[in-house]
Amino acid sequence: MARPKAEAPDILKTVRNRPAGGTALIRPGERLRQLRHDRGLTLEEAGRMTGLAPSTLSKIENDQMSPTFDVVQKLASGFDIDITELFASNRGEVASGRRSITLANAGRLMETPVYAHRLLAVELTHKKILPFVTRIKARDLESFTSWSKHGGEEFLYVLEGKLCFHTEHYEPAILGPGDSVYIDSSMRHAAYSVSEEDAVVLWINTG
Repeated sequence: MARPKAEAPDILKTVRNRPAGGTALIRPGERLRQLRHDRGLTLEEAGRMTGLAPSTLSKIENDQMSPTFDVVQKLASGFDIDITELFASNRGEVASGRRSITLANAGRLMETPVYAHRLLAVELTHKKILPFVTRIKARDLESFTSWSKHGGEEFLYVLEGKLCFHTEHYEPAILGPGDSVYIDSSMRHAAYSVSEEDAVVLWINTG
């Protein structure tokens, strides 16, 4: 019996469409350069703070490299800021609070060769979880230069399409709409689409 296709919720619009209503895409490289200059740091000094090579930081700042989620975590930890601050055009956009509503077409884009993330609730800092909607562009493991591995835990819920989810210590799993997976993020992991279209997922990491 054919599996019924899950009804696509409105949240899919947040990853399919470009920002609207003045929600401009802020490049992490642009923000990184601003943070580094504000603190009077050289690339070498910033490299020691973040545990990243100065050449890597230079490539990010000059849009020659798209940072992975792991790299973004190192940047946020090294500069002692919330991850969402790397996607704010200025500090005034980031404010702590107890509620956040992210409308369709809002959020902040973070694109890599294999994933296109749209971060949600970006105006809230020091969140215990980091929610984002992700379009999975990769079609095989060869698309990844390395698998993700970082602190915390994460939850992935498939909204559209099918994907193959790989982790250390476990057999790969094929997941479709309505399926989910919860993992310890310290295990190396990667996901790629096995459907004709890009898979779209709701992804939540602990902060």
